Order: sequence, then C-alpha cells, then structure tokens
Amino acid sequence: MYDVDTRKRALSLIAQGCSLNSVSKQVGISRAAIREWRTRIEPLPRMQAPPCPRCLPDPGVPDDAAAYSYLLGLYLGDGCISAHPRGGYHLRIACADAWPGLIDSCRSAVLAVRPEGSCCILQKQGYVMVTSYGRHWPCLFPQHGPGKKHERKIALEPWQQEIVDAHPWEFIRGLVHSDGCRITNWTSRLVNGEQKRYEYPRYFFTNVSDDIRQLYVGALDNVGVEWKQANAKNISVAKRTSVALMDLHVGPKY
Repeated sequence: MYDVDTRKRALSLIAQGCSLNSVSKQVGISRAAIREWRTRIEPLPRMQAPPCPRCLPDPGVPDDAAAYSYLLGLYLGDGCISAHPRGGYHLRIACADAWPGLIDSCRSAVLAVRPEGSCCILQKQGYVMVTSYGRHWPCLFPQHGPGKKHERKIALEPWQQEIVDAHPWEFIRGLVHSDGCRITNWTSRLVNGEQKRYEYPRYFFTNVSDDIRQLYVGALDNVGVEWKQANAKNISVAKRTSVALMDLHVGPKY
C-alpha cells in the first residue's frame, strides 16, 4: 500500500514527460500500479474482516453451523493447522485426487465457515491440500496442538458438542469422507447343496485415535446407527437398516 504522496510523485514525473517505464524503475513501483493511479489516486478503503465468533466479548459460533460440523469431521480425520512464519495460521485438509467431489465439498465448507477468507488447492502426489490462511483457525479448532492427534487428548469443547448434536450427520459425513469408506463385502452360503455368493454394502471408519473413534460412534449412537468395533482401529456399520441410513445421509465418496 503506497501513500498518496508517493502516488503524486510518480504521477508528477509522468506529467513532466517521463516514460511509464522510466518512472517505474526510478520509484521502484510497477507500471500497472502507476497506470491505475492515473484513474484513481486515492487508496481503496480496506475491507474489515468480520471478527472471529470465538473472540467476541460474548463468544459465538460460526454462522453456518452445518458447514462447520462437516469441516470439523474433515479436520479431525485428515486436517492440520500450522503456524505461518509471519503470523497467522494455515488450515490444511488432505483430500485424495480420486474424489474430486470431496475436494469441492471441503473447499465449500472452508469458505462457508470463514467467507471473508480465501481457499486454495495445492497439488501433491496423489492428493491435494485444501488450504486456507487465517489468524483464527486455532480458535475455531481448539483441538490444534503439537504432535499427532492420536498421541494427545482430543475432546470437543461444549460449544462444538452443541453444533455436533444439532448437525450430527454433517459431522459423521466429514469423518467418513476423511477416514472412512463404503465398500461391498461378500460371503457365501450353502443353499440346497449349492454354494452361493451374496454381496452386501458396509461402512468402515479407520482412525488410530481412541478419542476420535469415540466421537464418531457417539454421533452414530445419536442418530440410531448400529455399529461394531471391527478391530482396534476400525468401526464397522453393516446392518441393513443402519447402512440404509448411512446411504441416505452420507453415501460413498465421489
């Protein structure tokens, strides 16, 4: 941002007959900026970003609570927050290239939670990082901390739990979209002396954090989905009625 005196000096040199290129080199300002000053010399007023809802005197919650619930699930599964060297933080959510619809949904959720911010897609090998810079991501995701999530306590703040209770399916969808999948299992049965193959859908959620798995099954309990602990890291949903509920509200990745 250049002050008005600097702008006037550059335009004065132009008025004296100096070329745009020579003035740019002399004052160290791009030709595009000087060209714009010919039309408008006053700096445009800065748009003030809305305050972080958690930093208000009376802390609140994001306006789009449903989008936040979904983004919370994505963050707990495949997200991280890292400090920027010049201040502020980057929220990053890893999304596989195989699921372009998931990438779009993640980006939409980020912008719904902090619409004044920006969101970019950084391509990696086989996946992208949906990335957004902001100064208040740790306020919105207080689970941020040093080390890996499964090596520290992960618990929701009361205000987060209220959002998850109000929007449980969005939270479940975020967790499944990050660390879950919908697959087709099969089994065989002997019918009238003949071995027959049967296929059936199943949802799996895999996470090494006991706390995050408990948050997942707690949300499943709240919406009436029956589940089983398949092994130390996996939660399975296989009953027909429960799979039908998951299909209605979550569905496979896309």
